[in-house]
Amino acid sequence: MAEPENTVINTNVKQKDPSKALVIAVTTRAIFNLEEEHRLYLEKGKEEYTRHQQANQDKPLPPGTAFAFIQAVQYVNEKILESNPAEKNLFDVLVLSNNSPESGVRVINSAKHYGLEISKFCFVSDEDSTQYLKSHGVKLFLSADRTDVCNALRRGVSAALVFQQEVQAPSTPLRVVFDGDAVLFSDETDQIFQEQGLAGAVQYERAMEAVPMGEGPLKAFAMHLGKMRKKFSQEKSPIRTYLVTARSGRDMGIRAIKTLREWGLAIDEAFFMDGAPKGPILAQIQPHIFFDDGLHNIQGAQNVGVPSAWVP
Repeated sequence: MAEPENTVINTNVKQKDPSKALVIAVTTRAIFNLEEEHRLYLEKGKEEYTRHQQANQDKPLPPGTAFAFIQAVQYVNEKILESNPAEKNLFDVLVLSNNSPESGVRVINSAKHYGLEISKFCFVSDEDSTQYLKSHGVKLFLSADRTDVCNALRRGVSAALVFQQEVQAPSTPLRVVFDGDAVLFSDETDQIFQEQGLAGAVQYERAMEAVPMGEGPLKAFAMHLGKMRKKFSQEKSPIRTYLVTARSGRDMGIRAIKTLREWGLAIDEAFFMDGAPKGPILAQIQPHIFFDDGLHNIQGAQNVGVPSAWVP
């Protein structure tokens, strides 16, 4: 599929090879806080919104939920290029927006203001802008619109819904936390749990211990992240990955660990919470992003100021 016609290439940034890079697409409302503007759009319509954006085009937008994540991704690129200036396996960030290019000037100016390394801005007025994700080789899509996320997942692209929140800017390295079932792994055990309760799920896991779990919606993204992570020793890595799962380590942890080993995915730290709230451990890790399929876990993470993304 061709490029959307309203794609602005950012010539101030080194363009990456999309066949080698880990391409992340973020919407404007995921990376910047546009809640006020979005309200204006819903209440007064597109024209009023465009007028507002043009009038404020030199006023930088405040950071949104995915902002610190994108900054940390940039830090990883710097570290990778320090150790190998010819390296092609880098993060590549593009912004996908339903804005017109006229109202998108403020978005471009904001990215420039914060020194964000965004290689392309795609301003698409189509109802479903996710149709362009595959042609850009996108491995992860972050949006504040649930329909967008569901469309992307249907197209086979790892995707998650970010909720606007006040985010502390955590320090480097890049820290990414994944939930297990229905995020990294398939939801097969979740389904057994729904039908047969905890005892049934434990029995199923014991019987299936030697069989790797199916792939979840974020497995492809995690694997690519793991590939980048392997370029460094554990002490020097600019990337740290975590598994924080409701599974109990005693009854249901072994299969999870064996699956990760089978995939060749090295996770730095794993926490088996046995159903306990995840908020306290997340507050300690201070990740740049936390992926979970449970809205109660997302709420718990938000309560401790952790940027969260829901995988529906």
